[in-house]
Amino acid sequence: MTESMQQRIEDALLDVRPFLAVDNGNVEVVRYEEETGVLELRFTGACKTCSMSAMTLRAGIERAVRMKIPEIRRVEAVL
Repeated sequence: MTESMQQRIEDALLDVRPFLAVDNGNVEVVRYEEETGVLELRFTGACKTCSMSAMTLRAGIERAVRMKIPEIRRVEAVL
């Protein structure tokens, strides 16, 4: 991942992190695969065990990231 793409991803995640922090959670970037457009994130804190994390990923994080970075086609959670 290029440094500029890494910065763009971190900037996009700034918008969602406050919502995760309310529930004592967060996400960290694991990797971005340019060829497939897949961004892999790891939930941390309370988000790691939350039953709503899949919904948060699709409806919140993926939506926000893809709006700012159209090259990202999908966001996946990894353990």
